[in-house]
This record gives sequence, C-alpha cells and structure tokens, in this order.
Amino acid sequence: MIDQAIADVLDGAEPDFDVTISIRDGEALALKTWNGRLGIVGGLSILGTTGIVRPFSCSSWIASIHRGIDVAVATGRQHVIAATGSTSEQVAREIYGLSEEDCLDMGDFAGGVLKYLRKHPIPKLTIAGGIGKMTKLAQGAIDLHSGRSQVDFGALSKMADCKDVLNANTALEAYTMCGAPLATQIAIHARETALDVLKGAPVVVETIVIDRSGNVIARADFE
Repeated sequence: MIDQAIADVLDGAEPDFDVTISIRDGEALALKTWNGRLGIVGGLSILGTTGIVRPFSCSSWIASIHRGIDVAVATGRQHVIAATGSTSEQVAREIYGLSEEDCLDMGDFAGGVLKYLRKHPIPKLTIAGGIGKMTKLAQGAIDLHSGRSQVDFGALSKMADCKDVLNANTALEAYTMCGAPLATQIAIHARETALDVLKGAPVVVETIVIDRSGNVIARADFE
C-alpha cells in the first residue's frame, strides 16, 4: 500500500525508497494502552488496511478477549482474572499479586470468556465484579449488559431466603437489606454458572463480589 501511494505521487515511476514507520513517543504512549496484554510490547500497534477502527463493538471486544486468552495460554499463565470493571480487576490483582498481563478485559462478556476457555483452558480463573453484574451471572446470564439481562428479584429473594429483596430496586440495595448471606449466595451461584458454561473443562473457578468502594463482600473459593 505504501509502495502504491509513493508510485502514485511519482506518476507511475518505480519507487526506490526505504520507509520507516514510527510514532513519536510511541513506546511511552503504549504503556497507557492494553497492548501489553495482547503481547504487543515496545511501542504502539499500527493499524493496517484502512487505518479505521471502531472504538467499541461486541464482536471486537469478544475478539480481544479471545486474543488475551491465546496470549495467556501461549505464555504459560496458570491463573487469570476476568473482571467486569477496573475496580474489581484491581481488587483481584491485589489479592494475588498478579500483573495486568494476567487479566482478561471481560466487561459484560462473561460468555465470551467462559466459552473460549472451554476449548482453550487455563488452570485457574478468578471472576470478579460488582454485585449487580455478579447477580446476573448467578442467575444464569452470561451477557451482563444492562440492555440484555436484568436482575430477577423474585429469584434473588428465593436464593437468599430474604423476602425484603422483593422491595429492592437494585442488587446493591438488596444486599443492604439482606447482608452477607445474600452476597455469599450470589458468589456461589455465579461460580456454578461459570462451571456449567465450562462444561467440565480443566479450569477451577473462584468468584469475588465487591461493593462500589472496592471492598470484598463475598467469595466462592476455587472448585
């Protein structure tokens, strides 16, 4: 493409150039991106073809999760963290002293992580998230986006044997009503959902539920 662009400027003459592609301060800028998690180190990646990328799409996010797992498998990672957001990721990282390279940017796409791990297993998986999204996972949802799954407060009430939940508007409010027993059940059921999706793959799973301040309110240990 570069040869063709130069040839166009030269009006069809044969190009005879050495071309170096660089980005000023690219190595420093790269430290602010997620490239390192995908094995791209020492600078920024250069987009090919049109040079146009959409900043967000479900398919591209899931594809990035898959590449993250590929890199983790290729580099022999034994334990990875899949978190719904930056706060829950940081909490899990601090618990285990793991690096960013040990983390998968799961976001809402629990299914994208678990289905791919089913075929490309990593021995240990920690799933961490806020109580709202973890409640959805506990109730069997694997797409945790607010537009595609909702908390079932009737089921949540039965899960914790706490009728007050029926008057709650959010999972966090339900937790304030029922306390630690509810959070514990959410963690346990979330792990069960994950194991169901993994369908016997050699991956042990732990779930961690946190509040908005980053405090761990429940854990279901590896199983």
